Amino acid sequence: MDEEGKIHVGLVSSKAKLAPRPDHTIPRLELCAAVMAVNLAEVIISEIDITFDAVNYYTDSKIVLGYLYNEKRRFYVYVSNRVQRIRRSTSPSQWHYVHTEHNPADIATRAIAANHLRETIWFTGPKFLSHPEEMMPAPETFEMLEPGLDPEIRPFMTTLLTTALEHLGSQRFTRFSRWCSLMTAVGALIHVVQCFKDRKDKASSSCKGWHHCHLPPTVKVLRQSTSVIIKTVQHEAYDMEFKCLASETTIPKTSPLWSLDPFIDTDGLLRVGGRLSEADLGPDEKRPFILPGRHHVASLLVHHFHEQTQHQGRHFTEGAIRSAGFWIVGGKRCVSKLIFECVTCRKLRGKCEVQKMSNLPQDRLSMEPPFTNVGMDVFGPWSVSARRTRGGHAESKRWAVIFTCLCIRAIHIEVIESLNSSSFINAFRRFLAIRGPVKQIRSDRGTNFIGASKDLGIPSNVDERPVEQFLSERGCVWTFNTPHSSHMGGVWERMIGITRRILDSMLLQMVSSKLTHEVLTTFLAEVTAIVNNRPLVPVSTDPTDPFVLTPASLLNQKTGPCPAPIGDFGDRDLLKQQWRRVQSLSNTFWQRWRQQYLSTLQIRRKWISDQPSLEKGSVVLLRDDQCKRNDWPLGIITDVYPSKDGRVRKVQVKVIKKNGPNFYIRPVNQMVLLIRPDN
Repeated sequence: MDEEGKIHVGLVSSKAKLAPRPDHTIPRLELCAAVMAVNLAEVIISEIDITFDAVNYYTDSKIVLGYLYNEKRRFYVYVSNRVQRIRRSTSPSQWHYVHTEHNPADIATRAIAANHLRETIWFTGPKFLSHPEEMMPAPETFEMLEPGLDPEIRPFMTTLLTTALEHLGSQRFTRFSRWCSLMTAVGALIHVVQCFKDRKDKASSSCKGWHHCHLPPTVKVLRQSTSVIIKTVQHEAYDMEFKCLASETTIPKTSPLWSLDPFIDTDGLLRVGGRLSEADLGPDEKRPFILPGRHHVASLLVHHFHEQTQHQGRHFTEGAIRSAGFWIVGGKRCVSKLIFECVTCRKLRGKCEVQKMSNLPQDRLSMEPPFTNVGMDVFGPWSVSARRTRGGHAESKRWAVIFTCLCIRAIHIEVIESLNSSSFINAFRRFLAIRGPVKQIRSDRGTNFIGASKDLGIPSNVDERPVEQFLSERGCVWTFNTPHSSHMGGVWERMIGITRRILDSMLLQMVSSKLTHEVLTTFLAEVTAIVNNRPLVPVSTDPTDPFVLTPASLLNQKTGPCPAPIGDFGDRDLLKQQWRRVQSLSNTFWQRWRQQYLSTLQIRRKWISDQPSLEKGSVVLLRDDQCKRNDWPLGIITDVYPSKDGRVRKVQVKVIKKNGPNFYIRPVNQMVLLIRPDN
């Protein structure tokens, strides 16, 4: 800047250098260019007779600027030496960033004609150098770009400080899951200590210094390790009791050891005083060691002796612990907690999961014509005499399909000759011809039922997806229960039991020993009549209420034998009277059905309380009645299906078998919970 305030920019000196072989990375070349700029600036300052107030350096490499401004990370030798060279002569605040298009140094590395050189910024520099100082951009700092990916930056080195404790802390014991492992680990430390103490006596031994001895620990070492573990736990849990006993003062009554009359033995361990000093027992059993029941070491001991008693109950485990010479304060709670969480005990004796009984579906509570909503199942078989042969009678089997009205609890039975879908469809068509169309069908997942639903074109929930109630005016919905969940069809399973008992009584009274198809059909028709005439509610003893609420009263529109009407009535009066009688009987049935029968469905007979729902990721034991409990497969829950009330009553389980993973949908009462995902 001259006396008039004008700024002059000119080229004093320049220098370029070829890239070395082998090729360097671009950041290294940019850093070398920065070193060259510092060297050139020092030469100019020393040779020119001008006093400089400040020197600024410009580069178009933000990586180099990050290296120069860095105060945290360390570099490898190549970059470190050059950064030190630059910072020895300059400070990071002197370095600034310039865009490539405003950097005249780039012209030295590019081919350009001599007659075009004056049109570039080679001699004049970028335009911002001609601006006054107050118009120059504000100084800024630069951070390194992607330091985790830069190969020139050394990785962070973490320095850990280890503090040696005077005593072995019991917090280290929580890293062990077995009592034997803990004893062996402490015994290994004791063995190493003994090797250092007895160097002269064991000069010829292979056990020297710090080492991991592959020989099994001796009984003496294991006893010493047990004493070390117990002493460490006792001093942390009962420090006040140790001080009282050491000073020969009385232990306060608030102490949990007050009733045990504790004393300190020759090894410095707390033992139970008690009154069994004269008993013919071992010293450890007469004076057992005292341990707190809430400590991790107590849990290890309980688990150890629980395994030794082959996962028996609390009394067996407590007896084994006491016989081994350990007195666990609060031991009953500790043992009970471990047995409750023991996976092996759950596999051997765990009960299947239950859930609060769900609400009744709408088709059980709606006042609709009989057999509008139906539950059905197949039962049997019975051997019947089909035809006579020379050697006697040829026998074949018969089954029966029971259709139960979910509303009025009436039944309808059809006999079938086989369990295939074709035979069932014929029985179903006979049922529809007699009882009329059906809106809702419920059944288990019998193969004949699933095949029939596909052949008849009835939509079903076999894929566990919600379905519409009606597909068309003549269509109906077939709802299949979860596999292996007979309790979900109790409304018709109960009817099968009643039917079997009545039929067994009829077959017992048969004169002939040969049961034919005709006789079986007749018997089942009579059984249907008997079941449909059963009372739905307790029979009233009120003489003014002789009407008994039965399913047959609505099916037959009869309350019993009805004599012929007395008097002379015309056809019109007879029809009128018949209509009134039928309508009155129907109204009476539905009124009493609503007032007396529905109230009996209100109470839950079992599964009353709410239970925790199973979750995804839970490990379960899948019940299989075809094999022994020890052979039940293990599975993991992959999906849950909450009901309308939010409770889970059926889940999807993945079981690994020889041919790969298999997925099953099962109710919760067919599995034993072993491990929850939060455990």
